[in-house]
Amino acid sequence: MTPIAVLPIAAILLRFGFGDIPYINGDIANIMKVSGEAIFSNLDMLFAVGIAYGLAKNNDGAAALAGAVGLLIAKAVYLQIDPNLNMGVFIGIIIGVLAGGLYNRFHTIKPPEFLGFFGGKRFVPIVTALSAIAVGISAGYFWHYAQSGIDTFSHAIISLDEIGSFIYGTLNRLLIPLGLHHILNSVFLFQVGDYEYIKDGATVVANGDLHRFFAGDPTAGVYMAGFYVTMMFGLPAMALAIYATSPKEQRKKAGAILAGVAFTSFLTGITEPLEFLFLFTAPVLFLLHAILTGLALASAHFLDIHHGYGFSAGFIDYIINYKLATNPLLILPLGLVFGFIYFILSYYVIKIFKYTIFAEPKEDNEIQKGSEALAFIEALGGKDNIISTDACITRLRMEVKNSKNLDDEAFKKLGAKGVIKPNSTTIQVVLGTKAESVAEMIKGAL
Repeated sequence: MTPIAVLPIAAILLRFGFGDIPYINGDIANIMKVSGEAIFSNLDMLFAVGIAYGLAKNNDGAAALAGAVGLLIAKAVYLQIDPNLNMGVFIGIIIGVLAGGLYNRFHTIKPPEFLGFFGGKRFVPIVTALSAIAVGISAGYFWHYAQSGIDTFSHAIISLDEIGSFIYGTLNRLLIPLGLHHILNSVFLFQVGDYEYIKDGATVVANGDLHRFFAGDPTAGVYMAGFYVTMMFGLPAMALAIYATSPKEQRKKAGAILAGVAFTSFLTGITEPLEFLFLFTAPVLFLLHAILTGLALASAHFLDIHHGYGFSAGFIDYIINYKLATNPLLILPLGLVFGFIYFILSYYVIKIFKYTIFAEPKEDNEIQKGSEALAFIEALGGKDNIISTDACITRLRMEVKNSKNLDDEAFKKLGAKGVIKPNSTTIQVVLGTKAESVAEMIKGAL
């Protein structure tokens, strides 16, 4: 999520650079434009550095340096072999994962004394550079097979028109619990399709729905527009249905929580705090949400709506990128229609399946004493059970010795909206936007 966090400012700068905003024109607009383009033109570097930094233990800068070095070498090698090769963000993702993994493996290495200067963290960029040569050679000779497969997949989805948008939208939400929707997004937002444009007298190719949209491709934005319908209208309407079906004695508490997460979804497009409120307690409701998201994307596609975002499909991005879009005004009536559908269907799904998302509060005299960080450490099985601590925008991501015996209720008492245990040594605690600050507090306490 670190490289993704940079995209909003890039999108804003690029948007200001089009010269149609009062008082932002001429040289000022050009400066804004080249500043935004600098990021979008180097997404592979952004991902290589960001992923390496994010995967490294303690987010060490040596890993980020290794990611940058590795990317420069890998690209130079495969372009020497095949000048026409274009890996897009995939080379950044590959090198980022490689650099982060190599950092975790070698950052404490101790070479012989006469080579002591090159030990520890200094060894990481070196071993990454050597590994990047191998990656570059492999890419130069074999990536065109993978590229052919990606192109085939891309054209298959594009040829499905509205059905392709429906499949993408539905799978995007269904993969949320495992966090794998980012892998799907990397294909559609950063790889599907290509658009050639002239920059500084040279022909540049933009790949992916997001990059092409901000490069000025009028056909881009088709895989992003429908998310505005879901995030600005659909999910807030679902939150209203949950409130309407909550027990009367719980409505004050439910209203306070739901209003916050619904407004977050509407304004910023961050949906996980709301989705994880009902994901585990009302799975059919989440399935309904996934299907309606797919239908929202298909409907926007059918109405020829093209709109994009730098971060997520919230009101802020809707306004900032309005003039770059095609038929953006149609999102509002379409959103109202889907909001109504979301509310009615959600209301009756909750009633039919008798879901209780906000239950009676339990008497609890066992809330951990001390600071919030110490309470989380205790819930995680204590200091000795914790191997590493990390977080994305909404989730605390912990590597532990054993996650099977950890009590989900202990985390819910600390404000967690959901707990996921992908395997016996990993646990993800959904906390909302405070996840990163909690992770930092835990690191400090440890």
